[in-house]
Amino acid sequence: MAGILAWFWNERFWLPHNVTWADLQSTEEAAFPQAEDLYLAFPLAFCIFMIRLLFERFIAKPCALGLKVQANGPQKAQPNAILEKVFTAITKHPDEKRLEGLSKQLDWDVRSIQRWFRQRRNQEKPSTLRKFCESMWRFTFYLYIFTYGVRFLKKTPWLWNTRQCWSGYPYQPLMPDLHYYYIVELSFYWSLMFSQFIDVKRKDFGIMFTHHIVTVTLITFSYVTNLTRVGTLILCLHDAADIVLEAAKMANYCKCQKLSDLLFLTFAVVFIVSRLGIYPLWILNTTLFELYEALGNFPALWVFNVLLMVLQILHCFWSYLIIKAAYKAISKGKAGKWNPLHVAKDARSDVESSSDEEETVPRSKGPHSTVTTNGTSGANGTNGYLTAATSSEEH
Repeated sequence: MAGILAWFWNERFWLPHNVTWADLQSTEEAAFPQAEDLYLAFPLAFCIFMIRLLFERFIAKPCALGLKVQANGPQKAQPNAILEKVFTAITKHPDEKRLEGLSKQLDWDVRSIQRWFRQRRNQEKPSTLRKFCESMWRFTFYLYIFTYGVRFLKKTPWLWNTRQCWSGYPYQPLMPDLHYYYIVELSFYWSLMFSQFIDVKRKDFGIMFTHHIVTVTLITFSYVTNLTRVGTLILCLHDAADIVLEAAKMANYCKCQKLSDLLFLTFAVVFIVSRLGIYPLWILNTTLFELYEALGNFPALWVFNVLLMVLQILHCFWSYLIIKAAYKAISKGKAGKWNPLHVAKDARSDVESSSDEEETVPRSKGPHSTVTTNGTSGANGTNGYLTAATSSEEH
């Protein structure tokens, strides 16, 4: 194992020429980032997760109930042993042939069976209350850590001149505030890495998982190699848009539609400006060009920049979704009802509508045509991501 670790942390790969790990050992005169510091992130991640549970239970939930956020989840499907067996053992999305067979077996019309499966799928979805609590926790953390980051960075020279990120590198002493900032951010993303398996599920789960892996990897390697100055700029820049996004979600769950629209518009502007403008012109410029000019070439530089480029690709993908949603809403004359990340057929939509599918299948039998509808469409929908609308394009 020692041999594998020695090979992995090869000085010629991770550090500039003529620099060794021994040169970056902490002394009485100066402290430098040490790999073992990162072990603190694991117990702290657990503590953050426990704080989150307490926050959601005793702060977020009472706030949600005070704001009259709907506590009940989507309407439950009526009990049916045959359909339940198909749902749990065979498929949650029956095809047309299976629907016809079930229709004959139960003497139900196809539309009612489709509605039952839709309700049953939505039954497993989280309630608006739970989603509000999750968003309020993230909003609170992002607001705190962003405020801390801004207060720290405004006292540093590299906020105003990115070339200062490389002045004296790698012999840049580790400041206590920077150490705290890094470890808390890393701990939070570790907590997200594990909690996302129990959090509200989105259809872009894989993309978000990739984002968390890249983020944790970047924070870890930049800390160990003392690329922390530029790391603080990246962390603070990314937290800015997340604050507005979570605030917009909370407004949406509270059915404050005008406020939600305003916040989502603000989020879209902040996201695109920060991720497609400031990030490449400010961050990538210094890591691709200024770093090379100051230190020359060494392998870890390219690993670092490849990971930063992966983040930029994710930024472009999310910006495309935001712009596409805004364009759709404006082109259809529904500018007041757009929602950048949670529209019908969008990658992150999490509760199904009851309008599209039903209109395409004629009612074949009458006796069971009064089965209760999903309850997720229209003005009384329970889905926090859907606005009052009657067609899928308005959700």
